[in-house]
Amino acid sequence: MPKLEPYSRKLSYSYQLGVFPALMLLEARPDCAARLLLHPQGLENEGVAKLRQRCAELGVREELAERVLRRESKKDNCYAGLVFNKYDCALDPGSCHAVLCQISDAGNAGTAMRSLLGFGIRDVAVVKPCVDVFDPHVLRASMGAFFKLRVRVYDDFDAYRAEFPARPLYPFMLDASRPLNQVARAAKPPFSLVFGNEQTGLPPVFSTYGQAVRIPQSDEIDSLNLAVAVSVGTYAFMCGE
Repeated sequence: MPKLEPYSRKLSYSYQLGVFPALMLLEARPDCAARLLLHPQGLENEGVAKLRQRCAELGVREELAERVLRRESKKDNCYAGLVFNKYDCALDPGSCHAVLCQISDAGNAGTAMRSLLGFGIRDVAVVKPCVDVFDPHVLRASMGAFFKLRVRVYDDFDAYRAEFPARPLYPFMLDASRPLNQVARAAKPPFSLVFGNEQTGLPPVFSTYGQAVRIPQSDEIDSLNLAVAVSVGTYAFMCGE
């Protein structure tokens, strides 16, 4: 088998580290799994046993790879991981979307994706420049949710708008005049919730693209963490009454 390289954006494969997220990958994208990596100290782990059984059923090769697991996870107690082939997705035009614009932090991106799946949005547009969505740190932060989402990367926001020109857009902006609960109650799916960069947010021009939304907060903080804002906003639109 070819030597496994340290992860980089240029590789055709990536690593899903951790037992539970790896099981999620096998559930949602079994055809992408390529190699099961095992730590010698984790062979008696119940979750690892489930991974090994499922990989055996799928014909996925397993191998002891303590060094690779330590290198990619930066931890000594990562007992299993999957090497999987990267893949492309198309977004469902009939479903609600989340648009993550120029997100730069892997943890934020992965946690936001986990919240989106939890609150009912399965289609995620990611706009460049952005974090590599197949980075193992993004995947780990999503806790396997990534594989149950349809995630598509766009060169710019205009490319996304060109593909879905008619849908209502709800950009989340600190200076928006209308509060979240007021807008969410009136929204009719399918729509797109648009979130900006962790540091700079969305440019002012986004307020002309759709109905800008503000999450009310106290003046004790300047803004919410991106993943928190995604969680609050998505819950209000998808689950609020």
